[in-house]
Amino acid sequence: MTSAVRYTTSLEGISADDLRGGFWVGWPNPPSAETHLAMLRGSEALVLAVDDDADAGPPRVVGFVNAIGDGVLAAYVPCLEVLRAWQGQGIGSELVRRILAELEPRYMIDLVCDEDVVPFYERLGLTPYRAMIRRDRAALAGNAADT
Repeated sequence: MTSAVRYTTSLEGISADDLRGGFWVGWPNPPSAETHLAMLRGSEALVLAVDDDADAGPPRVVGFVNAIGDGVLAAYVPCLEVLRAWQGQGIGSELVRRILAELEPRYMIDLVCDEDVVPFYERLGLTPYRAMIRRDRAALAGNAADT
């Protein structure tokens, strides 16, 4: 892609339609665009990468990162996604840098990632640590993505 990307911490003007078509790669039961938008609305902090290219139509979200937290000491970064066609341009790195800046005064900022992306997060200043998780993949079955 050659279009310029704008970064924003606001959902103003963003609809579920701006989130369709390509996020949640590899998820067995990906959330719908409506559920995705509700998740972003419920986040304490978020950063969107938006393509405003006038020739491409209305603004389209090409990447996002979000955080949930207590507003004081702790935050968790559950999702970072960049549309496949936009990967390799530094968008994911910029999204992480910006969300970390938004959360800067926190004592702890945690995220859990697959082993293959540990080097990506290490380059951005995060440190590997041990985590415990539970995934209820069936819970999203009722919110399956629409295309």
